[in-house]
Amino acid sequence: MLKTIKDLEIDGKTVFIRCDFNVPMDEFGNITDDRRIRSALQTIRYCIDRDCKVVLASHFGRPEAGKFEEKYSLFPVYKRLDNLLKIKHELFFDDSKSGAVVTPRAKELFAKMQPRDVLLLENLRFDARETQDDIGFAKELAEFGEFYVNDAFGACHRKHASIHAMATLYDQEHKAAGFLLAKEVNFFQKVLENPSRPFIAVVGGSKVSGKLEALNRLIQKVDKIIIGGGMAFTFLKAQGYEVGNSLVENDLIDEARTIMYKAKKNKIKFYLPVDVVVAPEFSEHTTVKYLPTQEIPEDWMGLDIGPATTRLFREALNDAHTIMWNGPMGVYEMDKFAKGSIKMSHYIAESHATTIVGGGDTADVAARAGDVDEMTFVSTGGGASLKLIEGEELPGIAALQS
Repeated sequence: MLKTIKDLEIDGKTVFIRCDFNVPMDEFGNITDDRRIRSALQTIRYCIDRDCKVVLASHFGRPEAGKFEEKYSLFPVYKRLDNLLKIKHELFFDDSKSGAVVTPRAKELFAKMQPRDVLLLENLRFDARETQDDIGFAKELAEFGEFYVNDAFGACHRKHASIHAMATLYDQEHKAAGFLLAKEVNFFQKVLENPSRPFIAVVGGSKVSGKLEALNRLIQKVDKIIIGGGMAFTFLKAQGYEVGNSLVENDLIDEARTIMYKAKKNKIKFYLPVDVVVAPEFSEHTTVKYLPTQEIPEDWMGLDIGPATTRLFREALNDAHTIMWNGPMGVYEMDKFAKGSIKMSHYIAESHATTIVGGGDTADVAARAGDVDEMTFVSTGGGASLKLIEGEELPGIAALQS
């Protein structure tokens, strides 16, 4: 069982919380979805209520290390946190724009802190040592907290300094999971170990390669698998269909056949699209056709599931008791090719099943469809939830338990 922040004696102490504030932003630097920030509030407020000094840290995007880039600054997160936390004490932010994390300014702010104050450090990836799991950088960060709390489920599959190396510096009495991390891990483990059946996995997204291990594991767990998105074309090609210029991983065609064979052998119902939305190119103004999967023209590409497929998938979901959904059904970022993903979101939300949405893109689809509140559980981590499904040990969680 994962130890949580409730098991620590943190009253009046300094607590370092590793959060996941890697939120989507538009081209003007406005946060378009603050779910990850709001999800961390319970742990942050728990510490404030116990008169702690709270230091928050997170990565954001993939900046060039050692160089300050405005678009990767956590300043917009600081502004949103200020709006959401509404604390009576100070919320500090290192505004030195230095392209570093442990700066003289950050240390100065830390020295000023009073109980119930909060300090947000700048983007951890401004320091190249973060992604190298550097113990020296971890020790510098550890100066900001007598206790270490990991609440960044979305980053737990990464062996980075603030996730892995830092946790190894603390003993069992001084480190634990935050409420969000504990909730995510417990939920996934419970569902995978003892799901209410029929258990249906809906798997989409662009590539088979990123979800190969997860599919192999799910075949041993579920009653039905529904495949959509770009990855469906690798399976369709494995069945001998012409898929034109659609996204295909030719080196994984044999793997796709093996997965379908295993599904058949295990008596698992395996659903693929029966029609698709095709276009000669991916653009807003291109011509589109709705065609059966047998009729994709050689020089066209499939970009969404078609109306017959959405009806078929809805029928397949009708008797579900547990649905795990990871990956959109098409290139949903463009309205023209978003219908399949949006309809799938509606069907999953309307079902009477326990519904688990895993991954940033999938959560984004559910948000666009207005279905987030109807889902049982929306995970904040895509890669991390896939690794849990695969049965892998996540470095962030292993370090907390060691």
